[in-house]
Amino acid sequence: MALWPFGKNKKKNNAEQPAQQEETFASGANSPERTDAAENPTASEQPLSADAPAPVDTPGDAAAAQGLHVTVNRHDAINGDMGPFDGDSVDIETFDFSEFSTGILDLKSMKIPLPKRSQVQVEMGAQGPKMLHIITEFGRITPVAFAAPRSTGQWESSVNELVENIQRDGMPTQLEEGPWGTEIAAQNANGMIRIIGIEGPRWLLRLTLAAPTGKEEDLTELAREVASRVFVYRGDDPILAGNSLPVTMPPQLVKQVQDEMERRKQEQNKPQEQSQQDTSAANKAAQEAAARQLFQMLGGNAAAQAAKNSEHHPENDPEDSDTSAESDDTSGDDSEGNGDSK
Repeated sequence: MALWPFGKNKKKNNAEQPAQQEETFASGANSPERTDAAENPTASEQPLSADAPAPVDTPGDAAAAQGLHVTVNRHDAINGDMGPFDGDSVDIETFDFSEFSTGILDLKSMKIPLPKRSQVQVEMGAQGPKMLHIITEFGRITPVAFAAPRSTGQWESSVNELVENIQRDGMPTQLEEGPWGTEIAAQNANGMIRIIGIEGPRWLLRLTLAAPTGKEEDLTELAREVASRVFVYRGDDPILAGNSLPVTMPPQLVKQVQDEMERRKQEQNKPQEQSQQDTSAANKAAQEAAARQLFQMLGGNAAAQAAKNSEHHPENDPEDSDTSAESDDTSGDDSEGNGDSK
């Protein structure tokens, strides 16, 4: 992919230079440049523009200790012909990206012209929004801007840790050369991960690419086009080098995030409500079973008591009748005895 310089393609020049604008936003689909530097060793030597400077070796200490050779192309984010631009010094309103983009995603610390046929996805974590992704037809682009020291070297010192993290996940990595210098590439059977780092005045722009198999080169080209149009706003607030710059989401994204958080809250409450309902139903069933058992026990005792009462009732007891007869006989004997005595 050949990235053409924007040449300060301002809105006021659009009517005068339509051909130049068309060239500026060319996607480079027919460019002979390959994404994989191993397959095309001369890819890193292709100039970004007619007066693009040669790459400069600036290996970081950590990367050098691991034997990684990191290069950085000099990039002028203020007076250069191509981004990413320093938004605190360059006015994005003087550029027209309509040939490439459907709109500008304003995140406060970054303004990103979204490529056509793309959408924004907010990745949710346990506590809320975690990451913001640009979803394209070729894969996913995740932009993050970091604070950096005034001196260069932030990207070089980051490469070692990033490579270790990717390799720890079981993906072999290699360093390849891109428009701004060294890029980290990792490939497996499912696709590719590529990390692009670009340094600006006290900031570092990092793009992480995730492409399925067969879409790697397309996503790499598109991501580089996106990076070349990004505006980074570092501001003057003291931020520790290496910390990400604060992000403020547009209102429509905030609404989507709030709706998603509410949905998750309801989903989390459902098992608890169901558990309470199940417990209530179980308690009710147990109470009903106990009541039936108690009813049966009480009913049995009442029947036994009724039978017992019936056995001792004088009208129904045959033994009582015999006893009465004997008493009568005894009375007769007594009468006879009384007569003899007379």
